[in-house]
Amino acid sequence: MSYSPKKPTLDKDLDKFVGLEIAGFTMARRLLAPAIAFVFLLVAMMVASFYVSGGYGGGIIIAAAGIGAYLAINIGANDVANNVGPAVGSQALSIGGALIIAAIFESAGALIAGGDVVSTVSKGIIDPASTQNSYVFVNVMLAALISAALWVNLATWIGAPVSTTHAVVGGVAGSGIVAAGFAAVNWGTMGSIAASWVISPLLGGLIAAAFLAFIKTFIIYQDDKIAAARRWVPLLIAIMTGAFSAYLALKGLKKIVKIDLQMALLIGVAMFFVGWFVTKPIIRRQSEGLENRNQSLRKLFRGPLIFSAALLSFAHGANDVANAIGPLAAIVHGIEYGEIAAKVQIPLWVMIIGAFGISFGLLLFGPKLIKMVGEKITKLNPMRAYCVALSAAITVIIASWLGLPVSSTHIAVGGVFGVGFFREWYTKNSKRRIAYVQKSTGTQDYKKEKSDSGNRLLVRRASFMTIIAAWVITVPATALLSGGVFLALSFVLK
Repeated sequence: MSYSPKKPTLDKDLDKFVGLEIAGFTMARRLLAPAIAFVFLLVAMMVASFYVSGGYGGGIIIAAAGIGAYLAINIGANDVANNVGPAVGSQALSIGGALIIAAIFESAGALIAGGDVVSTVSKGIIDPASTQNSYVFVNVMLAALISAALWVNLATWIGAPVSTTHAVVGGVAGSGIVAAGFAAVNWGTMGSIAASWVISPLLGGLIAAAFLAFIKTFIIYQDDKIAAARRWVPLLIAIMTGAFSAYLALKGLKKIVKIDLQMALLIGVAMFFVGWFVTKPIIRRQSEGLENRNQSLRKLFRGPLIFSAALLSFAHGANDVANAIGPLAAIVHGIEYGEIAAKVQIPLWVMIIGAFGISFGLLLFGPKLIKMVGEKITKLNPMRAYCVALSAAITVIIASWLGLPVSSTHIAVGGVFGVGFFREWYTKNSKRRIAYVQKSTGTQDYKKEKSDSGNRLLVRRASFMTIIAAWVITVPATALLSGGVFLALSFVLK
C-alpha cells in the first residue's frame, strides 16, 4: 500500500477557496468596466453642473448630460468597431493597438474637427415649429437621447453593429410623432434614410469586391507576385491617399474650413499623385528579398491598412459624434435660451463628453464588436481588409456627389459582406484561379475537388441575418421606444 502525503479533506477545502477566489476575481473583472462607465456618467453630470444655473431646467440638463455620456459610451462600444475591426481581423493590428489608435483618433476628430453647429432634429426629421413650445421640444430630444442609447446598448449586447445616427433619427421621429402628430415628420427625409439601408451596404460591398477582384487578377494570381505588387500596390495606396484626402476634406474638416465637393475632389486628385510618387520607391524597397507568395504580399498592405484605420476613426469622430450628441446640444439650447432652433452651437463641454465617452466605451466594451466585424462575419487578411477600408472612403464620396444619405456603419459592414460573398463566388467560378492552381500544383482535375466544387460558404449566415435584422428594425424600434419614453417624461416632468 503506497503512502500519499495528500490530505483529502484539507485539499478539498483549499480547492474550494481557490475556486471561490478565481470566481470572485472573474466577477470583479466583469464588473470593473460597468463601474468605470458609471463613474464617467457621474463625472459628466458634475461637469454639466458647473455650466448650468440651478433650478428645474438645470436639473434636466445635468440628467441629459448623463444620458448623453451613456449614449457616447455605447457609440464607442458599437459604432467605432467598424473602423478598426477589419484591421484586427486581418491581424494587421492587435486588439490593444486598435483600441489605442481608435480612441486617440476618434477623440481628436471630435475635438479638433467636430462640427460646431449641429442640426437639433437629426437632419430635418421633424419641423421644430410643429412642437408647442421649448418644454415639449426638450422632452422630444430627451426621449430620442434615451431611446437611442438603450437601443445601441442592446445591439452591442447581442453583437450587432448598428448605425447610431439611424438610432437617433428613429428616436426623434418617434417622440416627434407622439408630441406633434405624423404631419410633423419629414417623410421624404425618412424615405431617403430607409433607402440608405440598401444603398450603403450594397455600394460599400460592391466597391470592396471590385478592389478585391483587381488585387486577385493583377497581383495574387500572377506568376511573379512581387513584380506585380511593385507595379500595382503603389497605385492602390495612391487611390487610398486620394480617397481619404477627399473624404477628410469633405466630411472631417468642416469645422476648420468649409470645402465643397468639387474642391474636395481636386484635393483628392492632387494627393493621389503625391501618394503614388512617394510610395513607389518605398514599396520597391519593402519588396526586396520577399518570397513569391501571398504571405509576402500581406506585409505590403499592413502599413497602409493601419493608416486607413486611424483616418477612418478621425473622420468618424469629426462627422458622426456631433450628430449623436445633437439632441443633448438641443436640450441645452432649449433650456438656456427658452427657444426652439433648427441649428444650435455645440458647447465645448458637450463635445468633450461625447469625445471622452466614445473613448471610454471603446476601451471598456469595444472588443466584442471589433471581433464581430473583424472575425465573425468572414475571414479577413490585410488585402481584404484594405479593400473594406478603401470602399468606406470612396462610398461616402460617391454618396455625397449623388446627394444620398449613407451610414458609415452600414458601408463598412457591407464592405466586409461584399468581400466575403465575392470570395465565395470567385472560389467556385473564377477560371483564372482554377488555371493558376492547376499550373502551380500540376493537378489538372483540381476543379473537380469536393472542397471547391461544393457550395463553400465563406460568410457566416447567422451573423449576416442578425446584423441585417438589427439594421432593418433600428429606426422603427427606436421610434416606438422613444414615443413611450416621451409619454413617460410628459407624465413625470409635469
